[in-house]
Amino acid sequence: MKISALYHFPVKSMQGHKCKSLPLDKFGAVNDRRWMLVDADNQFVTQRRLRSMAQLKATVARDGLRLENAEGERIEIRQPGSEADLRTVRVWDDNVTARDAGDAAAHWLSEQLQTPVRLVAMGKEFSRPLQAPRADRQVGFADAAPLLVISQASLDDLNSRLSEPVSMLRFRPNLVVSGCSPFAEDNWKTITIHTYDGPLVFDCTHPCARCAIPGLHPFTGRAQKEPLRTLASYRRWEDGQIYFGMNLTPSEATAALLCDQNSPTINLNDKVEVS
Repeated sequence: MKISALYHFPVKSMQGHKCKSLPLDKFGAVNDRRWMLVDADNQFVTQRRLRSMAQLKATVARDGLRLENAEGERIEIRQPGSEADLRTVRVWDDNVTARDAGDAAAHWLSEQLQTPVRLVAMGKEFSRPLQAPRADRQVGFADAAPLLVISQASLDDLNSRLSEPVSMLRFRPNLVVSGCSPFAEDNWKTITIHTYDGPLVFDCTHPCARCAIPGLHPFTGRAQKEPLRTLASYRRWEDGQIYFGMNLTPSEATAALLCDQNSPTINLNDKVEVS
């Protein structure tokens, strides 16, 4: 098995991008979900609430972030420094400290989305520990884990059942693995990625339960019945949730490596082994 695709999503719930390499740090993939929108109550905002977020393209710029709408209008936002306002914001059940990205970003985004929002970023003081027994490890603004993996065979299996195939972007993974059977990832306990920097081991903590976002077009936000209707016909488990993909957390040894300044990098075609 091997890594056949890599993705990163700079702003939580905005458009993501394929990439050729994925540097890692203790929060997951560098530049992945390090920015987030919040409302007036400092609650996190995603496409579940504002579908038009799907129309905004976010890319990493030299000094921060570049946002662009479907018409090509854009804004450059500097990474907030120590002078930026601190905000206590909520991501699911977690209250975390983030840096406000400023009024210009808030104004532009509020106009684009037609509702008041502010953009926040992870700063040096950011901390969001995972739940026990992995409370010594961290996650950024991602929903549940530092990384998400899906096998290409799982998407191929789904698309074989659809009249119109969907892209992997519907499911917003970081890692795509080829060379296994469909939904093999359901049963993985650990995944070892053999990088140029040495082997990296990740715990497969829990399968990814799917919300409404895979039913939204990844570039327009338009709601569609597929692929969730078909997924529900064969991927709805006893708890009533639809599952697709596996959440990953670095093993204790790999987590120690990721705290170093020279963090390792996952590349396309890296060999993958699982247990």
